[in-house]
Amino acid sequence: MFDLGAAEILVIIIVAVLVIGPKDMPLAMRHAGRWIGKVRRVSSHFRTGLDAMVREAELEDMEKKWKAQNEAIMKQSAKAVEEEKGEPVMTGPPPVSETPKAANAESAAQKPHDMSTLAQNRGRALRRVQCAVTNVSDHFYSTLELR
Repeated sequence: MFDLGAAEILVIIIVAVLVIGPKDMPLAMRHAGRWIGKVRRVSSHFRTGLDAMVREAELEDMEKKWKAQNEAIMKQSAKAVEEEKGEPVMTGPPPVSETPKAANAESAAQKPHDMSTLAQNRGRALRRVQCAVTNVSDHFYSTLELR
């Protein structure tokens, strides 16, 4: 990250000894070490949280791709079998028979591919990400308080 050579570190140490003084130098180094440790822990926590969210999003994308590929393969194989045997092959769920309107209303309410449902799921995912970022930033600032 920073390119500090031996000469630069020596200059920083000499300036620190002159400004802080040799008497208070161990206390200052201990204090600086604690701060650096806190910053590293918070950044590590933040990074792992973001990595988990990215992995989750990638898995969802992969599942969608796999589903699309599976459907294409099923259609292709059904077409080949249909040409071979000369009779239609069912590739999807069985056809739904006529049912009362109440049952149709329930099934329509449970449709996962409704555009409003997809928009709501996307909104929920964005709110989860925003909450996670807010929690991490709050945790970061609370751990950096002077004691």
